[in-house]
Amino acid sequence: MEIERTLAAKVKELHRVFPCVMVTGARQVGKSTLLRQLLPEGMRYVTLDHELMLLRAKEDPMGFLEEMGSPLCIDEVQYEPRLLRAIKMKVDESGESGQYWLTGSQRFHLMQGVSESLAGRVGIVELHSLSQSEIEGKGSSADPFDPEFFKNHIGAPVCDISALYNRIWKGGYPRLFKYEGTSHEDYFSAYLNTYIARDVRALTQVGDTSAFMRFMQSVASRTAQQLVYADVAKDADVSPNTAKKWLSVLETSGIIDILQPYYINTSKRLVKSPKVYFNDTGFCSWLGGWSSARVLQQGAMAGPMLETWVYGQLRRSFTNRGIRARLTYYRNNNGAEVDFLLEKDGKIFPMEVKRSSSPRLGDLSGAATIPTAPGVQVQPGIVLYTGTEILPLGRGHYSYPISMI
Repeated sequence: MEIERTLAAKVKELHRVFPCVMVTGARQVGKSTLLRQLLPEGMRYVTLDHELMLLRAKEDPMGFLEEMGSPLCIDEVQYEPRLLRAIKMKVDESGESGQYWLTGSQRFHLMQGVSESLAGRVGIVELHSLSQSEIEGKGSSADPFDPEFFKNHIGAPVCDISALYNRIWKGGYPRLFKYEGTSHEDYFSAYLNTYIARDVRALTQVGDTSAFMRFMQSVASRTAQQLVYADVAKDADVSPNTAKKWLSVLETSGIIDILQPYYINTSKRLVKSPKVYFNDTGFCSWLGGWSSARVLQQGAMAGPMLETWVYGQLRRSFTNRGIRARLTYYRNNNGAEVDFLLEKDGKIFPMEVKRSSSPRLGDLSGAATIPTAPGVQVQPGIVLYTGTEILPLGRGHYSYPISMI
């Protein structure tokens, strides 16, 4: 089963403009598959996951590039950061576009090397696990989420709440779709072992892997919630400083995302703590011990997991087109809140996620308290709910089925 990835169009565009293209993202989200499917004629593919290739690159980075030639696609380039400096020298010699494609699953080391060596010479994009549009076979036609045109999607396919939680529980790792029937337990157990062995130990010293496992489970149980380091640290029986370091590892390796709060300097009443979201709800469900979609739907995490899935789909709709998602969340000290704010062209669009089939205008009451900077306007809000119809809520507000995102 070959799934068309939305990001493919952006990779092709960057290939025409930059000497290098870099695709980052978590392990096993399909970076290598994407680039191998798109390889231009004459471009060679090598991976530093191969021990012999890695040894040759480490011994002599410039000699390695000379031997491989160009154009060249190098997978998992973070294993030999010195290659980035050698690539800089190579691309500066010719100045031609489309010379090197690079992938890697450790963004911190990659971005550090890029800022030092390839600034201005590389187009960078991030790949996530599969979006809903990609799973449905609409990868090439998926556009960034636009609240002003969303109501024109009348007739778009929707699903009921049970089918929606099946999507949430399964997640989006491509292998689970390529090999239907793959056990969640088998897949994610192997994924976790590989992740700890290859990414975690490369990024930090983790002496007690069982503590790190407890830490990941604690973070999974707090997805879609405000990030309190002391609480996460207590669950894993580690210090708050260690919790901060480990959260950085999870973010750097693409496992979680940190959503910053909406904030303007003129207001002192706004909450400033970020929220944490798992990037793949399937992995989060497995870490949380939810054995089936039905159990998840009926459990205590049904609401947070729904919000996590919505966040992931919203963010993918932008990053899959190579666009930065201008998403924040809003909460003030009086308890007024809105799950997501999308900022676009001097406008703020409030969005609230509700695990309900009966959305109400009152679901958007927090939007009325959002302070704004001069020239910025708060627009009518959207309630994303678990029903199957587009419903007007009054005063210009609308509700939309979550499965339409």
